[in-house]
Amino acid sequence: MRRPPTLKATEIFASVQGEGLRQGEPTLFVRLAGCNLRCGFCDTKKAWRAGRELPVDAIVEEVARLRLGYPAAWVCLTGGEPLAQNVRPLVLRLHEADLNVQIETNGTFPPDPRADWHTVSPKPPDYDVHPGFFKRAREAKLVVCRDLTLDAVRTVRAAFPAATPIFLQPQSNAAWSRKKALELLAGTLRSGLEGVRLSAQLHKVYGIG
Repeated sequence: MRRPPTLKATEIFASVQGEGLRQGEPTLFVRLAGCNLRCGFCDTKKAWRAGRELPVDAIVEEVARLRLGYPAAWVCLTGGEPLAQNVRPLVLRLHEADLNVQIETNGTFPPDPRADWHTVSPKPPDYDVHPGFFKRAREAKLVVCRDLTLDAVRTVRAAFPAATPIFLQPQSNAAWSRKKALELLAGTLRSGLEGVRLSAQLHKVYGIG
């Protein structure tokens, strides 16, 4: 008998989307474990190695249970790096449950064509992403770490269609990072770059998960 599909997950919870174009929207989150990168500024390092193997059906059942008290229309698969695992069975099951699926990814693995929304966050030092995201990503976000340069913002802006917004997201909403984000934004204006915006982590402002 074929073994039912499983995924290694660290937590499943209800909150609001704190970042990007869907900021402020009620969302159910499935945080998957494991990541192929080790960014020093990562704020979810616990997902690098933690987590437990769960059947996809059990994940969907927990999402459904949470949805009884928090009837959100969206599920966000985040991490870690969700696309380091085979999320296709989960995406299909969530669609069967009448839910929209967002995937937050560093962009180093191919996109899942069945997902409704891809949020791509290219990472240093090269800010490379799989070419499949250039047309599939609904948005891209750059963590304003100490090493982020205007040249890197230019590179990411040039890689995506003009209609895809590029968000400058302060690192953990720190004051030094907010200041740098403003400086980078001013630099994009002087360079004639369009479609670059400031962002923040709304869930940290509100003090929620």
